[in-house]
Amino acid sequence: MTDQRFHEAVELYGDMVFRLAYSYLKNRADAEDVMQESLLKLYVEPREFESPDHEKHWILRVAANECKKLLRSPWRRRTDPLDEAEEAAVFDRPAQSELFRQVMALPPKYRAAVYLYYYEGYSVKEAGELLGAKASTVQTWLMRARGQLKTKLKEAEA
Repeated sequence: MTDQRFHEAVELYGDMVFRLAYSYLKNRADAEDVMQESLLKLYVEPREFESPDHEKHWILRVAANECKKLLRSPWRRRTDPLDEAEEAAVFDRPAQSELFRQVMALPPKYRAAVYLYYYEGYSVKEAGELLGAKASTVQTWLMRARGQLKTKLKEAEA
């Protein structure tokens, strides 16, 4: 991969990879590390991709695998996260802000499925391929995530 092509790929995929990693890890520094590692793997990948969609699919799959690897690491299991102030996302309406907060409170697999399906526009089958799960599993994750969000948002209204 040429340096020029790599810079174009960083511009094209960097933000998307970061958002996916952040949805998994809920930590800005870890998400940046995953983004950097994923883009580095793209840079050293020797093969040519069939299409831009194939390249996008490949980089998101690598990012998802890097997130899972980080979540499984012994270091992460033996440490407790510091109480950090939640990074406030800016939304036009308070309801959007509350929805984002509740989505980020979901378990990682549900967050990733919601992100890929609703924000990136992937089909259930494509999201399953990216997450290493069957389409029916992703449908179940989405159904459970919607159920949890519905319950939590009703509780917040009351």
